Amino acid sequence: MKILYTNFHTSPGIGGHTSYITRLIAGLNPDHDIAVAVPAQSALFRIASAIGEVRVYAQDYPSKLQQLPAAATHLCGILRKGQYDVVHVNGTADHRLVMLAMLGLRRKPAIVFTKHNDHPTDSVGSQLRARFGTDHCIAVCDFVADRLAGGPYDRAGVTTIHNGINTDYFSARNGGDTRSMRQSILGLADDSRILLGSNAGTTEYKGWIDMVRALAQLDPRRIDRLHIAIAGPRAPQKLLDEVQQLGMTRHISFVGDLDDVRSFIGAIDVGFVLSYRVETISFACREMMAMGKPVIVTRQGGLPENIDAETDGWVIPPRDPQALAALLEHIVQGHYDLRDMGRAARSKSEQRFGQAKFISATENVYRKALQRHARPQAAAIS
Repeated sequence: MKILYTNFHTSPGIGGHTSYITRLIAGLNPDHDIAVAVPAQSALFRIASAIGEVRVYAQDYPSKLQQLPAAATHLCGILRKGQYDVVHVNGTADHRLVMLAMLGLRRKPAIVFTKHNDHPTDSVGSQLRARFGTDHCIAVCDFVADRLAGGPYDRAGVTTIHNGINTDYFSARNGGDTRSMRQSILGLADDSRILLGSNAGTTEYKGWIDMVRALAQLDPRRIDRLHIAIAGPRAPQKLLDEVQQLGMTRHISFVGDLDDVRSFIGAIDVGFVLSYRVETISFACREMMAMGKPVIVTRQGGLPENIDAETDGWVIPPRDPQALAALLEHIVQGHYDLRDMGRAARSKSEQRFGQAKFISATENVYRKALQRHARPQAAAIS
């Protein structure tokens, strides 16, 4: 198949969409003809450009109405040149522009849409995209599939494919120099503090500030037993100001945006993803579990689908620093065997989070979409 991936994100940092598409490219590139059309400043443009035999096109997905015609014309040229069988869209902005660009094509590819978030689908725009611009829809977790049920995408068909990761790549044996990373965070001394870490990002809705708020509630002796580490771009200033106001600056470290998060994950003792909106299944959570770390998640979106509570992690209410503080108290007191929980997390990841099933299931959706797409074309010819 000839497959084109589109994505509207412009960030140079590696987010969930970038991870999702990158892993599909890596899995499908040996057997298919792959191309991507993404903003030139994005992480996906940079990463895809380094992959052999993948064609990469700079393509913007503007939100302003007056900019849409030029962007659609440019994308139409990419589609016409590539003669793709499938275009895999990943958000409203690129989905909309692909539909506009295809108005100028005689030979139209099938469109597969992945629903990555928990946004409602009852808007007029969603109904139009589902009716006229979707041959099949992928839900990345059961939570998203439940949100789609009974909605406009039912007509195209919805398949649930949980995000997969490379559990060999994300493993303790491939963690790199975790000791140096840990020392860079905690200092050169032999430090026995419990390192609480997240590579889920620094945007406000990721909820990492609730970990700081929770830690601030503990007895000072407990606080000194714990340390927080965050990987990702610079956090919003108002949250950094709150860290300072809480007197927690020396208890948290920001390690920056990492292309390879494995040494960071290897350095932590407990992971966390504390999102309170938007979140679905979370690559970050699965990466931490694959590297043998128990993870604290909120009861938000598809996050609980990753965790067997108190076996390989914990599930707490979103935006509840009090509940989180109580859990931290139990962790510090040694109520949980963190190593044993980490081994359980790794075992689950090997059994359920593997990349091979993710790749093959997505490939099957492409074939299903092509079959559906071919029927109305055949009817039109006859």
